[in-house]
Amino acid sequence: MSSKTKDQIIYLDNNATTQVDPAVFEEMLPWLRDEYGNPSSAYSLGKHAAKALETARDRVAHLIGCESREVLFTSCGSESINSAIRSALLIDPDKQHIITSSVEHSATQKLCDHLAKRGYEITWLPVDHDGNIDLEKLEKAIRPDTAIVSLLWANNETGVLFPVEKIAEICKRKHTLLHIDAVQAVGKVPMKISELPIHFLSLSGHKLHCPKGVGSLFISKKVRFTPWLIGGSQENNRRGGTQNVASIIGLGKAAELASHHIHEETTRVRKLRDRFEAAILEAVHGSSVNGDLIHRLPNTASIAFKGIESEAALMLLDEEHIYCSAGSACTTGSVHASHVLKAMGMSDTRARGSLRFSFGRFNTEKQIDRAIEIVPRVLEKVHRVSHSNSPVHMH
Repeated sequence: MSSKTKDQIIYLDNNATTQVDPAVFEEMLPWLRDEYGNPSSAYSLGKHAAKALETARDRVAHLIGCESREVLFTSCGSESINSAIRSALLIDPDKQHIITSSVEHSATQKLCDHLAKRGYEITWLPVDHDGNIDLEKLEKAIRPDTAIVSLLWANNETGVLFPVEKIAEICKRKHTLLHIDAVQAVGKVPMKISELPIHFLSLSGHKLHCPKGVGSLFISKKVRFTPWLIGGSQENNRRGGTQNVASIIGLGKAAELASHHIHEETTRVRKLRDRFEAAILEAVHGSSVNGDLIHRLPNTASIAFKGIESEAALMLLDEEHIYCSAGSACTTGSVHASHVLKAMGMSDTRARGSLRFSFGRFNTEKQIDRAIEIVPRVLEKVHRVSHSNSPVHMH
């Protein structure tokens, strides 16, 4: 990518991944070059790496508000989700029931589909038109044989926030294990996990301006945990395999920076999102926001556009160096309409005409000005082409 193109980029897909913070990169560099010790080794080079891992663990614990010993490092959010749910199922083999929602990330959704084929019973909680779950339905769904409840904190497509505190209280009352997928919420929503009756919580580094390939799982000290990845005694015997030292150190630095920037996420980034959203809704006829307008992440806008196909819009926006998505990055390429928007009762047409814009702290006012100018023009072109007989010509 040329520097000119790089300067032109308007990246509005921060829920898919984020650019690496230069400070994170700098912190990682020595551990990719000179500090190559194995943290399990007894000599000083290894001990130095082990100490750096504990610093990273402390930083992640500080960000989510728990004890350092409750933080397990993983390769990604999907591994964290798998580890939590699979461990819960092993605590009591007689408990064969799992509760989740119809709008979960594909990591949870596909794991539950997989477990259903192996004899587990899954309750898929529905959501309303705004993407909210019914807490009464959750309470009624919990049974004596429920092994775990696994729900999102924040939806990756719409940004809709589930009432985690209330969910946790219900699960506590019912003596049921709770896993929260907080991959999209960490760093955007202030949290103090130690004050909530949550047993597991997943997060991923690449949503926090850290490289891809590192994540974390909070495991409450009050719960029994069975490792999913069997091997050596790394991670206090909770995950086999030599740790990805440089990336874990990067995650620690990213967590420290996220703690500093959380106020910016809820103020400046929210203002960028709100200004962009209001301008697009005004400029593009027949556009409307998907999901709850109040209880959502400060950085996410999922907008439905009447009479357009999102895939065509993405191609034309790409030519203008504006990057957003048609939904979750993990489902892009599938021919189906977004399962999240469908679960919210939307038609295939509306779901396929929706775009997700997700903002971050590296976005500038100038970029938003340009996006406000370009996006309506591109959407008008898509609308015009799709309603004529001529094919879309890409140059």
